[in-house]
Amino acid sequence: MPAEAMGQYSGPGSCSATSCHGSIRPRGDSRILQTEYSTWVVKDKHSRAYLALTGEVGERMARILKLNTKAEESPKCLVCHSLSVPAEKRARTFELSEGVSCENCHGPAGGWLGGHTTRGWTHEQSVAAGMVDLRDLTHRTDKCLTCHLGTPDQFVDHEMIAGGHPDLYFELDSFQAAMPLHWKVPRESEAGKPAEDAAMLGMRQWGTGQAEQLRAELERVSWRAKGKVWPEYSELDCFACHHALGPAAQSWRQEHGYSARRAGDPPWQASRYIVFLHLAEAVDPAAAQDLAAKVAKVQAEMNKLNPDPSAVVAAAGAAAPVAQQFGAKLQTMSYDPAMAKRVMLAITGDAEKISYSGERCGEQAAMALDSLYIAYSKEAKAGDAADVRAAINVLFQQLENPSYYEPGAFSHQMEKVGSLIR
Repeated sequence: MPAEAMGQYSGPGSCSATSCHGSIRPRGDSRILQTEYSTWVVKDKHSRAYLALTGEVGERMARILKLNTKAEESPKCLVCHSLSVPAEKRARTFELSEGVSCENCHGPAGGWLGGHTTRGWTHEQSVAAGMVDLRDLTHRTDKCLTCHLGTPDQFVDHEMIAGGHPDLYFELDSFQAAMPLHWKVPRESEAGKPAEDAAMLGMRQWGTGQAEQLRAELERVSWRAKGKVWPEYSELDCFACHHALGPAAQSWRQEHGYSARRAGDPPWQASRYIVFLHLAEAVDPAAAQDLAAKVAKVQAEMNKLNPDPSAVVAAAGAAAPVAQQFGAKLQTMSYDPAMAKRVMLAITGDAEKISYSGERCGEQAAMALDSLYIAYSKEAKAGDAADVRAAINVLFQQLENPSYYEPGAFSHQMEKVGSLIR
């Protein structure tokens, strides 16, 4: 392998041959499906990420943000909506219009493209040659979060949201299910992880993804606290300010009150930890208590109208390593239906707090219960699965219009899910 090939990008066309990953029908006698490219180009929204920049909304955002160019030509947009790499790293010509493609996630193929098709070539050899090890759930989550949460070099801030970009949220297991998957399950057992088959894999993916998302969020709020714009409003609960207005007597926010902050101070976005802490408690109560205490310090500072940047950096810096330790543990530990049930009951048992913490928190609870129940029901063979599934679906229905989210109704529905699981 030529040394200069390392770090070079070849574009998705190099994967599209029917004898590689562009087949129409999946193969059953191989460790790969050979339909990966076909699935991506037809069914995966990532393949249409660039096109989102070219429509009316994209053009309007470019004007609002004063990009001085079209959205589809702006590095600010292309960094997450395409395979945007420097010209010197392109092994051969490819089109930015192909969207978020193979090498966005798997890494530059120049070092392993030829070798990985040869007999006897291993996954470890590909990783050594520049492939991202996506079998590792922490690495996989980190790769997703570069765009779905952000880095100092690619991010969505309050200015972009005001310009029309959607607010960012993430949950590994649910987002994978919506892609849809283009790999065989389970693959993690090949990388030395416990082989509980596919039944409990969703719980592993949900838990590891949540821990890693919390770590990344704590690091994000830290580097943003050191930035030029502070406080950065995209770290806060959007719907605390942007919600439908009506008579005060009908306001659930005013009825519920503002126990953790001064009225009028927008709260830190709680969705990245409020549900996850129930899994942490089930796995390691002492470490979970430590994590909760450290996150509470971040929350207490971020819930102020003018958070002290140095206090935020210190508090987030103390909490992030604990979240990272949970991620490492959750990726390698064993899971069973009893644990899945215990965590679901803990989440539904905290229905009121989660629901009244806002729409994004409810959203994470719904995705968590969905992932956990799918894992649980595959193994436990629950007889009332249809009723539970229907009850969880109602949670998603109640989240369809964020401006009219009703936490009381959502809390009641979460409790109903819990009663059915018991």
